[in-house]
Amino acid sequence: MTETERIVEKLNRGVFPRVSELEYILGDIPAEEEEFLFGAARRTAKSVFGNKVYIRGLIEFTNFCRNDCLYCGIRRSQSITRYRLTEKEILECCKEGYDLGFRTFVLQGGEDPWFNDSRLVHTVSAIRGRFPDCAITLSVGERSRESYRVLKEAGADRFLLRHETADCNHYGKLHPGEMSFENRMECLRSLRELGYQTGCGFMVGSPYQTMENLIEDLRFIWEFKPAMVGIGPFIPAKGTPFEHEPKGSAELTLRLLSVIRLMRPDLLLPATTALGTAAEDGRTRGILAGANVIMPNLSPENARKNYSLYDNKLNTGCEAAENLAQLKASMAEIGYEIVTDRGDSPAYING
Repeated sequence: MTETERIVEKLNRGVFPRVSELEYILGDIPAEEEEFLFGAARRTAKSVFGNKVYIRGLIEFTNFCRNDCLYCGIRRSQSITRYRLTEKEILECCKEGYDLGFRTFVLQGGEDPWFNDSRLVHTVSAIRGRFPDCAITLSVGERSRESYRVLKEAGADRFLLRHETADCNHYGKLHPGEMSFENRMECLRSLRELGYQTGCGFMVGSPYQTMENLIEDLRFIWEFKPAMVGIGPFIPAKGTPFEHEPKGSAELTLRLLSVIRLMRPDLLLPATTALGTAAEDGRTRGILAGANVIMPNLSPENARKNYSLYDNKLNTGCEAAENLAQLKASMAEIGYEIVTDRGDSPAYING
């Protein structure tokens, strides 16, 4: 039995590996052991979800942001073309997505103060009224507990708030001084307590990140038990303080996806746009490493090019919602089926 086989067997028994074991499996393991890891993650995902891949219609509705995170291409101090979608435009995106078969809409945006509780609640309520059989996911950053509460009451089902790093010192190296690790964690706790299907996540290969940081991220996911986890390789954005930093490894991201799948078999785990950007076949490889969610873009074309979180962000081809047939064909080639389904977390459904 190889070391990777021993570690996978431990994960299958619900045991969190030792630090040395995680260092090994996340390192440059032999190709045959890596394929074993990916295969084990695929089998675990299929044991819960079958060959289903869930799609989410991504609507990037504002690229205004009050924050100045050092890695982000829409940070406050960036010189970019700013935009906000109107409620009518957001609903038109939902209508287009619904007709294509999407049953989850993800409203993602910067922390835009213009979208206060009143405006965002009105939009969420409008989507809930027009599309009652759909799930609504928000990814709009840090807000007050009361804001999260009224948005939940308005009809939001899920919330994705990447924790970015589980180490407070590393967090401080990625964010401006007015943002705090403690508040990010408090937001995540509030979301879960309010009944959201809560997602967290981190960048792979972000500046100053160590293997110890990555292991802390895995331990946080193990203990927090989120409904979703979104990870992707760090990709630098021009004009940011980190524009000359090396991008994160797609290969390490794939190994992390597999470990996360083995840790939490019932997670909703996207093969992210960042992974598809970092590697030409990144999304397909992500599914084959244990992911089971893809988020094609429903945003208007002019918005897609301006939601520039990082350089060369994909927004065409299979990344575009209008090319759903192409996406279905690419998944069928590897034995998976794109399904028209809300795709709720089994952990959430089962209480």
